[in-house]
Amino acid sequence: MTMKNRLFEIENWREIMVVLSRNKTRTFLTAFGIFWGTAMLAILLGAASGATGLISRKFEGFATNSGALVPLARQMSYKGFNEGSEWNLTQYDIDLIRQSCPAIEYSSGVDNINTSVKAGKESMMANINGIEPDFLKIVTPYIVEGRFLNEADVSAARKVCLIGKNVASRLFPTASAVGQQVTIGDANFIVVGVVGQDSQVSINGRVDDGVIMPISTFSSLFNKGDHRSFFAYTSRPGTKVSDSKAQIYRIIKSRHNINPQDDGAIWFMDFAEQFEKVNMVFFGLAILAFFIGFSSLMSGVIGVGNIMWIIVKERTHEFGIRRAIGAKPRDITVQVLSESIVLTLVSGVLGVCFAAGVLQLLDKFTAEPNLAPAGFQISFGLAVAIVAAFFVLGSAAGTLPAVKAMKIKPIEALRTKS
Repeated sequence: MTMKNRLFEIENWREIMVVLSRNKTRTFLTAFGIFWGTAMLAILLGAASGATGLISRKFEGFATNSGALVPLARQMSYKGFNEGSEWNLTQYDIDLIRQSCPAIEYSSGVDNINTSVKAGKESMMANINGIEPDFLKIVTPYIVEGRFLNEADVSAARKVCLIGKNVASRLFPTASAVGQQVTIGDANFIVVGVVGQDSQVSINGRVDDGVIMPISTFSSLFNKGDHRSFFAYTSRPGTKVSDSKAQIYRIIKSRHNINPQDDGAIWFMDFAEQFEKVNMVFFGLAILAFFIGFSSLMSGVIGVGNIMWIIVKERTHEFGIRRAIGAKPRDITVQVLSESIVLTLVSGVLGVCFAAGVLQLLDKFTAEPNLAPAGFQISFGLAVAIVAAFFVLGSAAGTLPAVKAMKIKPIEALRTKS
């Protein structure tokens, strides 16, 4: 009879069950060690993925490949301009930057002011942002109702606006805000959309609590001319935000008589670089989770090896009798390995199933409206890999006891008391 046939023989599996059930407490504790090892490894890896998802959701709707430029006071005197003097970012600067920096994909000049917004008898203070349409591709709100601003709104300097959902609930508590009129400054605007923000990251205040209008309309209404508070942009795929930094600095410094060494006159924020640092934290978290989980897994594997050694020692007399009546060494080896494999495989599969259930519950408990699931889960492929790894390690743990059993000499074994 071949080893393969012996492995799949019904009598072999019955014998395995009998052997493992002889000492139920020991078998249970060993099986639990394997179960807990696989469960902990799967839970920790899934939890690391979920923790990453929870933090990543804070950036939902915010372009992670973005950067921003804000004018600050000069830090060095240069060409008649004293230290501490200010300069103004203009729309011409922005247009020139766009022409000179091919790595920029989406960009927008932004200006803002804090003033009152009125609707009927209701009024409140709000942050008013004048933007170009591409700004809504950098900080992407979601539409509660209505529509976004478009190029036609900017080119025609239309008196239309988007209002945040918190502003809408304050000014129009019982009616839809879309199509309604609000007064900002001395002008009346038509609300074309109500927007909300998922991201916890924002530029110049949260969308939920502000008002957004075309930059052309904003400039005219508040007599800002072509001055802009800041410039925001995203980089094209395959490029970095920092690829445009040097050229932006050259343009700004040459146009506004800023000392070439005076980088303090420009506040430059590379959000992509900050997100990369966060991703490194995520990676470290995943490594830590794997190390802790793998340690739990190895403790289960060691348990398998120990119980196999004990079983082989207890069955020395039995193996001697089998050898004496014609059993081949490989039959003994297969028997011991089979017991190791069953214990490992069954407990490992149950551990992964338990982990999947726990992670599913965590995903439900952390669910939030308008946001994707955090991702407390393990893929089917990862689950199979964990079980397979435990299967291989468990089989390896049973190999030495199996080899020892194979080498037992019949005469010596028969002299051993069972």
